[in-house]
Amino acid sequence: MSNTPCTRKASVSNETAPAPEGSSTSNFALLIFRLACALPVLYHGSGILFGAFGGPGPRGFAAYLHLPMMDGYLVGLAQFAGGLAILLGAFERVGSVCVIIVMIGAIYRVHLPHGFDIGKGGIEFALTVLLLALGLLFTGPGSYSLGRIFPGPLKKL
Repeated sequence: MSNTPCTRKASVSNETAPAPEGSSTSNFALLIFRLACALPVLYHGSGILFGAFGGPGPRGFAAYLHLPMMDGYLVGLAQFAGGLAILLGAFERVGSVCVIIVMIGAIYRVHLPHGFDIGKGGIEFALTVLLLALGLLFTGPGSYSLGRIFPGPLKKL
């Protein structure tokens, strides 16, 4: 069989090639991941730091976990500021580190004794947020972020 245009078989692949790095598809996916991570963190951080949405406020949060009151403020600030940084994509890696630390604390201090199931107060959701923040720490915020307007080294924070 000769290799002429009439006798060549077309190679058809059903596999989808991954989006090239820096593509608009990848950047849009990072925006969605940032939203998925930041919105619940901002909600809970607002409740802890400001008492918003029926949250306990820093005093109530600290009392519930038998922590010093200052820890209530620090956890609320880390959660709120971290969520805001992730949402805006400005200092996103710093925000991711804040969220990772808070989620590790939430898993060990609150959720671990209840197992995995979120319906029983388990680690399921806190672990999901932790993994999203960890992934964003490694990838950065993408092009659809405010961090891209920063000068040189500040873009990587």
